[in-house]
Amino acid sequence: MAPATDSRRSDGAPLAVRWSGRLSLTPRILAINVFALALLAGGFFYLDSYRTRIVDARLEQSARELQLLAIGLANAPADRHDSLIAAYARQTRDRVRRYAPDGRLVADSFAMDAPRYRLRSPDEEQLRRHIARFLDKMVDSVVDADRPPDFEEPAIDRADAWPEVAAARRTGRPQATNRYAPDRTFMISAAVRMKDGGSLLATENARDITRVVRAERFRLGIVLAAAILASVLLSLFLARTIVQPLQRLARAAVRVRLGRAREVTVPRLPERRDEIGMLARALSDMSHALRQRIDATDAFAADVSHELKNPIASLRSALDALDRVEQPDLRAQLMAIAQDDVRRLDRLVTDIAEASRVDAELSRTRFEPIDLGLLIEKMVIAREARGVPRGVRLAFARPRKDVAVVLGEEGRLIRVLDNLIDNAVSFSPDGGLVQIIATVADDQVFVSVEDEGPGVPESEREHIFRRFHSVRPEGEAFGKHSGLGLAIARSIVEGHQGRISIGDREDAQKGARFVVRLPMAVARDPGIASE
Repeated sequence: MAPATDSRRSDGAPLAVRWSGRLSLTPRILAINVFALALLAGGFFYLDSYRTRIVDARLEQSARELQLLAIGLANAPADRHDSLIAAYARQTRDRVRRYAPDGRLVADSFAMDAPRYRLRSPDEEQLRRHIARFLDKMVDSVVDADRPPDFEEPAIDRADAWPEVAAARRTGRPQATNRYAPDRTFMISAAVRMKDGGSLLATENARDITRVVRAERFRLGIVLAAAILASVLLSLFLARTIVQPLQRLARAAVRVRLGRAREVTVPRLPERRDEIGMLARALSDMSHALRQRIDATDAFAADVSHELKNPIASLRSALDALDRVEQPDLRAQLMAIAQDDVRRLDRLVTDIAEASRVDAELSRTRFEPIDLGLLIEKMVIAREARGVPRGVRLAFARPRKDVAVVLGEEGRLIRVLDNLIDNAVSFSPDGGLVQIIATVADDQVFVSVEDEGPGVPESEREHIFRRFHSVRPEGEAFGKHSGLGLAIARSIVEGHQGRISIGDREDAQKGARFVVRLPMAVARDPGIASE
């Protein structure tokens, strides 16, 4: 038994996918549309059925009319038989022959009157008829039509030379048959048995059937050709509107991948309002975000290198001097500098690692509903339990439960709030007040942290969110902060689709006011917790 063959590639893709993958979109669109039109070509099969019905109807009509002639001849005097036959032949354009009971030809309408048809030889046909006959043969071959026998006049015209006459004499019932004339037109013949034992034979060259069928075929061909032309033009137009924009986007994507141009312009196709336009704008936005991310990474790497050089240089100088210094107090001082630099490096490395992980982790984190009012309340209680430096007081205006609810990652939001509270406490005077307020407005949750410190100059309000940029209170030792806290806070807030800003206190008192805006989670939406 032969093994079963699998119609799939080695990589699991169906063979149809492999075949279609070899073609670009343009020939595929053309092939699909033209294939659909090929179904219209099935109308040629209908033409064969249509022709068969016409021929069958003509055969039945010829047999019925000839039977009426036989009845008329049987009831008419013998001297009127020839005139009846001639009149019938002129009316129907048939050739009517009468045979005696012994099979002899006794009457022929062509001998009584001018012939009503003449069989054409193929050699006599004009070019147009040659083309028509060629198309007849081609269509018959395509639809596998039954080919009738050829019509030939017998060498000796007797009744037994015609199969239909012999069948009518044997069965007593009218007989009709169809044959092909030399020019592939139809020859309709009918035979009936007469009461006196003789028989009648009527033959007709039914060129009108061929003309009707050829006219229908011509009209169908015109419709099919027009439909194919329209389909090809529409397919090319469709391919142009689809393929060319996709090719432009693909070339731009390749340039972005290769990185040959610093600023690769991905076409946005603003005039397109369809899916391709949406794809173009999405790719443009994606490439722009990618460039921004690369720029931010490059800048971050440069900033990290710069920030690490200072403590490393200080540490190296202290360690180098240890070998040359003998005084114990100086050695202790150098060792303290080295230890301080090590702690500063450890703090820098920790914050740098945290800053580099924020974006990546937020993109993979599953956000859950978080009640910021309850979260801040717990944080304030925990800080007060640990003790706040320099007697600084914390005040929190807690909103109602389940009001200030956002979608987010609790650990990251705690990091933001911790950073803002630490910052406010460090800038507050001894015994100062830090106020934390959580409110809801316009489908957003606002969290503000206000202190009574010196405030932030307007010229520095945007710079303080930059990495490694730090504005610290007077008297604080250098190197206690990495300058990444607010930068990390901004990244976390923006990762939650929010914004963070700094300004003056609303009561016009001295101090700074940080405001975090986060989109509010709609608690009434039953699917919010599962998204």
